[in-house]
Formats: sequence, structure tokens, C-alpha cells
Amino acid sequence: MIVCHLIAFVLGTALDALFGDPRIPFHPIILIGKLISLFEKILYPRKRNERREFVMGVILEVLVIAVTAGVVALILYGAYNIADGAGILVEAGFTWFALAMKSLKKESMKVWKALTEGDIVKAREAVSMIVGRDTESLGAEGITKAAVETVAENASDGVIAPLIFLAAAGPVGGYIYKAVNTMDSMIGYKNDKYMYFGRAAAKTDDVLNFVPARVTALLMIFASVFADETFEWKNAYRIWKRDRRNHASPNSAQGEAVMAGALGVRLAGDAKYFGKIVKKPTIGDDLRPIEAEDIARANRLMISASVSAELLCILGMLVVIMVI
Repeated sequence: MIVCHLIAFVLGTALDALFGDPRIPFHPIILIGKLISLFEKILYPRKRNERREFVMGVILEVLVIAVTAGVVALILYGAYNIADGAGILVEAGFTWFALAMKSLKKESMKVWKALTEGDIVKAREAVSMIVGRDTESLGAEGITKAAVETVAENASDGVIAPLIFLAAAGPVGGYIYKAVNTMDSMIGYKNDKYMYFGRAAAKTDDVLNFVPARVTALLMIFASVFADETFEWKNAYRIWKRDRRNHASPNSAQGEAVMAGALGVRLAGDAKYFGKIVKKPTIGDDLRPIEAEDIARANRLMISASVSAELLCILGMLVVIMVI
């Protein structure tokens, strides 16, 4: 069974690298999002109460995880009962749908393209598709920073963390992670509506990302040695050690700190969300002005770290096969 899992993992990661995230109507992550929205409509308290909102948020999280894990397990069980080949194909599909390496590059490079063409309106539109902050008033520097930051953060959330969970616990583990991560992106906000209702999802996401975020940072430091001759790996390590806690989340600054150090730029700082300025510490040193080409450099570092993670996961599974 572990051999089938290894084959499916390799095939799924290859499909993501070649084709990116497929745009299909019944994409598992889209379905998880619809499930979260459905349970939110049912469970969100009509009468506002902090404790009630928190309890209902916990119930939503448990239900979403249970349904997601149950459906994935049932589909896999059925496929492998038909034949190993069918199971491998289905598992490879689940792996493919859970990863976003090529899609992250594709969407962020749309920002790069618009900036290099001098189309600031198109650049704002492109960056608004990949970040949560308000973008309507961002200039070229702010747009570039936002794109670089999202590549750095999603190197973990969108690629390396799912890889780790998929390799260690198969699609069931991978999709439990994706369900929690999707809940955090939908209801894990510290605003009036979700402060208590989304707290459980946000905290669970912090726990699940604790190790992957740090693995991502270390792999990015390693990748900065060879991914691009302009990267400064020593500075990447120095900034990571200094600024990796410069965020409200215990995980978000891990990759951003390495990215800022490798590029020699300053990231983060104050940003506007839902019309309000949110104060944030900066990450990195302002050694030079950030430029559009840094988006391309950020993608090179993200891809190099992601491929390193894939190879380590494959090596780990090979070791397990040899031991067993």
C-alpha cells in the first residue's frame, strides 16, 4: 500500500508542476468552501453572544473536518477496492488538487506582467485576486510587496504544508489540513463577525502550520544558496532569526522573513483590511527599493524550496518502504 501511495504522490505532484490547479466545477477545495458557507449559515448565532459564537465555531470546524475526511476516505476506499491502479489515479488526483505551486506562480506573475507593462490598474486587479488586503489605493511598490509576501506565505500554506500532510497521512490527512486552512481563510478573521466564531479554526490552523512553516523557512534558506545568484542566503538566515516573530500569527512571518532577507528588501508593515489600517511590524531591511522583478525572484525561491520538499517527502517514503 505504501508503494501505491508513493506512486500516487509522485504522479500528483508532477501533475501540479505541469498543469497547475485545474479549474473544474467540482474541485475539492471549492466544495469544502461551499460546505463551510453552508454550515456557517446554519450555525452562526442569530443572537450575538461571545461564548455561543465560539461554541458554534467549534461545532462548524468539527463537522467540516469530519465530512471532508469521511468523503475522501470513502472515495479512496472505493477506488482501491476496484483496483490498485484506480486507487493510485484517484489518490494522485487528490494530491494534485491539494497543491498550488504552479498556480501560485501563474497568478503572481500576472501582477509582474502588468507592472512591467506599466498598467497599474491591471496590476491592482491581479494582486487583489491573491491577497486579502484592500488594494484599490496601492501603488507599484505596495502591489509588488503584496505579491512577494503572498508568494512567501503561500509557499507553506499552498505547497509545502500540504505536501507534508499528504506524504505523512495520505489524502485524508492532506484534506483535513486543507479544510482547516480553508476555514481559516474564510472565517479566521479578527473582526466583529468572526472574532469568536472563527477563533477555533484560526487556532487549529496555527497548530497545523507550526512545523510546516518552519520547515518551509529552512528549505527557503537552503534554496537561496542555489536558486538565484542574486539571493543572499546569509542575510536570509539573519533576517529569519531576527524577524520570524514579527507577525500576529506564529507562522506567517517565517517564510516572509527568509524571503525579505534573500531579496534584501523590507516587507510587511501597515496594511488596509476592510477599510481599516492594521498596524504591523516590518520584516527585513530596506537595503534597496523593491521592484517588479522581485516577484519573479520570489517565485524562483518558492519553487526551489517546494521541489526540495517534494524530494524530501519522496525520500522519507522510500526509507519507510525499505524499513518495512
